[in-house]
Amino acid sequence: MATYSRLPGSVALITLQNPPVNALSAAVRQGIVDTVQRALKDPKVTSVVICGQNGKFCGGADIREFAGPMLGPPLVPMIHAIEAVDKPVAAAIEGVALGGGLELALGCHYRIAHSKALLGLPEVTLGLLPGAGGTQRLPRLIGLTAALDLITTGRHISAAEALKLGIVDQVTDSNAVDQAVEFVRSVAGRS
Repeated sequence: MATYSRLPGSVALITLQNPPVNALSAAVRQGIVDTVQRALKDPKVTSVVICGQNGKFCGGADIREFAGPMLGPPLVPMIHAIEAVDKPVAAAIEGVALGGGLELALGCHYRIAHSKALLGLPEVTLGLLPGAGGTQRLPRLIGLTAALDLITTGRHISAAEALKLGIVDQVTDSNAVDQAVEFVRSVAGRS
């Protein structure tokens, strides 16, 4: 699931909750859809931060759901809807942003990562392609050559490398959620 809270300064905080890595299960995807809609409808909210519980942003798809029929909201329209939000949305990346988790972060307008975070699209090592927009958003963000390297190798990169490539906007040694909240407050009201 995903929880919603409004912080001082008109920031909505959406927290993914699906231990151990906050995988994008049907319940988490539904929670994201519901909480993003709530943030959009709240006139006091000027910006949004998406984070993960227990120091992990999101480890990607919930592979326990691969064997059965697709339930809950599909990932692609959910990420498109986040990208289309007219309020600044930042991903606060701690721990991991892998596979669909990185694709979720790429759909946000900004990405703030903890210095120890790992990012990547490892699904290729399972014989799968990133299917939630990562193959489109990543090349637009960092260029085709660098994106192809990440997409085809499945390697994990550090937050420092992600910053150098342009995947993340800031890297911090302190709490990434606090930094993301401060960041979105600074850009609230901008298009």
